[in-house]
Amino acid sequence: MDTNVVKDQAILLRRSGHSYGEIKNKLGISKSTLSYWLKNVPLSSEQRERFYTKQVQILSMGPQSQKERRKIEIEKIINEASLEIKFPLSLDSYRLTGAFLYWAEGSKKSGRWQITNSDPYIILFMVKWLKDIFDIHPASLKAWLNIYPQQDDLEIKRFWSDLTGLPLENFGKSYIKPLSSGYKKNNLYYGTIRIEVPKSVDMKHKIFGWVKATLIDIESETELVKQKWQRLSGTERPINL
Repeated sequence: MDTNVVKDQAILLRRSGHSYGEIKNKLGISKSTLSYWLKNVPLSSEQRERFYTKQVQILSMGPQSQKERRKIEIEKIINEASLEIKFPLSLDSYRLTGAFLYWAEGSKKSGRWQITNSDPYIILFMVKWLKDIFDIHPASLKAWLNIYPQQDDLEIKRFWSDLTGLPLENFGKSYIKPLSSGYKKNNLYYGTIRIEVPKSVDMKHKIFGWVKATLIDIESETELVKQKWQRLSGTERPINL
């Protein structure tokens, strides 16, 4: 929608007595933008009284009001930061986003491309990234679940299949965590999924090549410091009893 049209709507709402928060929720405009647009819009004494009463009610909530204010502050930070990212992403930006996400979350050991996570956003992003960057379709992927005994294996497979487009027959046997007093119940609602690309060893090394090229400016400095502190690598690992 045209910015001027949105601005006019915001002004009309303000004149009718709506707060910045109410206008923000209606139009999806950040409060900082509304403050700039509406700073000269006059309010009636009744409208000011309503805003004041509402503020008193919020403050009377004590610690709860602090929690709510912080929640609003965080929401504002996230919304304003999201506006700094311009879409569509360039090919290089998109390629490196997936490469670094794999570097952080994917398998580093020799072998096929694998990523394990419980976050649907990360998994779906990587599945789409594989298709866009390497032309690897969901039907070519393999998957395994890691779930709790009280969870429904088939239903969770259906969830991930619906999300990613992986056929149900591409899911291997799930790992069911043994009963233990130490695990958290109902914490990972969708379990944890491992996605694998068959015959993908070279592809994985190519991804690490992209990462290496991005880090080239700090490579020599990093290796120099690692060499200086090489003695740390000699620390013995604890024995699991």
